Amino acid sequence: MPTSISAVPASLPAHRKTAARVALFDLPEASAQLVTECFRQSGIETVSIAPKHADRLQHEKFEACVLPLGEQARGIIELARSSASNSRIIIYGLGGTAQDSMRYSKLCLNAVFQEPLERSAAMKLVRSTRMLVLHEFRRYVRIPVMTEVGIAMADGGRITATSQEISSGGMSLKGNHVPDLGGLVEVSFSLLTLPRVWVRGQVTWIKANKTFGIRFDATDERRTRLKEWIVAYLEA
Repeated sequence: MPTSISAVPASLPAHRKTAARVALFDLPEASAQLVTECFRQSGIETVSIAPKHADRLQHEKFEACVLPLGEQARGIIELARSSASNSRIIIYGLGGTAQDSMRYSKLCLNAVFQEPLERSAAMKLVRSTRMLVLHEFRRYVRIPVMTEVGIAMADGGRITATSQEISSGGMSLKGNHVPDLGGLVEVSFSLLTLPRVWVRGQVTWIKANKTFGIRFDATDERRTRLKEWIVAYLEA
């Protein structure tokens, strides 16, 4: 028998969007509270999970997870990346050294909450990545991802840096050595299902904290592979 609209309880909306969920793995209590507050202000729910229950990543959908960059991190990240439902999960590290970040770069660590954890810095990080967590891709085309990037310079020199954000048009990086502003370079890197790719570019900005930006050469046809990967990443 058809049900009239008036029969539906007013307290139950006809369409309710499921809130994005972020799994918190074994965070110190103070850190968990602060991270939870930051995500809550962005309309994102957090769920605390003990490392021994990490297998929840195999059968539950999470939009992101936060975990300390310790010995247990690799197993949890690999578990998430191998899951059909969470292979594209946004992964935040907590603390750790630059070497720790590089250790997990092949697994595409997305961003890191630096320790000691500060409210303003944590809030800034959540706000800068919330669009990706909420799947609002039309308004967010840069993907925060940390992976090792090889940089070959025009004079034959080579340096290594860590990516911070990547788009089809360029990338921001941080490293101990910074190429010259305006310098022509060729970068190479790999991303999860994207085998190593090489793209020409130019250094367009440099900051005092050794971060810098590279704009890809629009005429370099190899950039197409990266663009296709980004589209697939956002649509997965």
